[in-house]
Amino acid sequence: MHIARQDIDPGIDLFAEIERLKRERNAVILAHYYQDPDIQDIADHLGDSLKLAQDAGSTDADVIVFCGVHFMAETAKIVNPGLTVLLPDLEAVCSLADSCPPDAFGKFVKEHPGHTVITYINTTATVKALSDIICTSSNAVQVVAGIPEDQPIIFSPDRHLGNYVMRQTGRDMLLWDGSCIVHEIFSEQEILRLKDENPGALVLAHPECEANILRHADHIGSTTSIIKFATTDDHEKFIIATEEGVLHQMQKLAPHKTYIPAPTTTGCACSQCPYMRKITVEKVYLSLRDMQPVIEIDEQLRKQALKPIEKMLAL
Repeated sequence: MHIARQDIDPGIDLFAEIERLKRERNAVILAHYYQDPDIQDIADHLGDSLKLAQDAGSTDADVIVFCGVHFMAETAKIVNPGLTVLLPDLEAVCSLADSCPPDAFGKFVKEHPGHTVITYINTTATVKALSDIICTSSNAVQVVAGIPEDQPIIFSPDRHLGNYVMRQTGRDMLLWDGSCIVHEIFSEQEILRLKDENPGALVLAHPECEANILRHADHIGSTTSIIKFATTDDHEKFIIATEEGVLHQMQKLAPHKTYIPAPTTTGCACSQCPYMRKITVEKVYLSLRDMQPVIEIDEQLRKQALKPIEKMLAL
């Protein structure tokens, strides 16, 4: 989404204008923890995929401005068909969702009949519609553990999360071969170096990370779980193996502690999702001003995708 300079009056206070437009539109801003700090700070609701799905389903607003990636805005529209859902930049997609094309996944499911299809929320509406139940990193272990042991399972799309769930539950699952570009680039060697340089520091990792990273983690959990652990645990120093946007909330909640972004295979501490970061304050303002871009979903598809989401939310 290109923004020309003439689209925005350089003299306006963007933050004040966003607040004004929110009141006029009866709009609410939902933002993921992987957003830029300024976006996190203007959000009415901040969370990971599970919390934002819950917040989207319980809002009394007329308009949702979703500061996240495309599948998240789609999920908000699926659970709120009567509301206007805006995504400030339609190019804010998700590498994990893109790794699971609907046509290929539909063929995969047909080739393995009789399986319960458990799909991570980081997927398109069409892939959700092909699934029996949706899960997030917060509840994936719980969802899989609730399936009868003699029932075969397809788990998609993240193979690293799937492998982690298999280790936790002892279940054998058929995994789709997908992954997240952010969580695949952490360097085991660099994390070990950081641990040597920072005695006593704990490693906190997201289960989308590769197994060689998770084996060094002192805590493995969802984005919300990682933030809670870092800010409430008695330790003072943490190495964080997930998108570095989470550090903003950690620094706000427990500023006296030290949070070190885990280095990537290139040696830099640059674990930012390029798609999440496409959302800017300027784009949020324009989205509210122009009521664009709007997320639309075919009603039949929406109803099909809603069923597995409702099963998840019922948990």
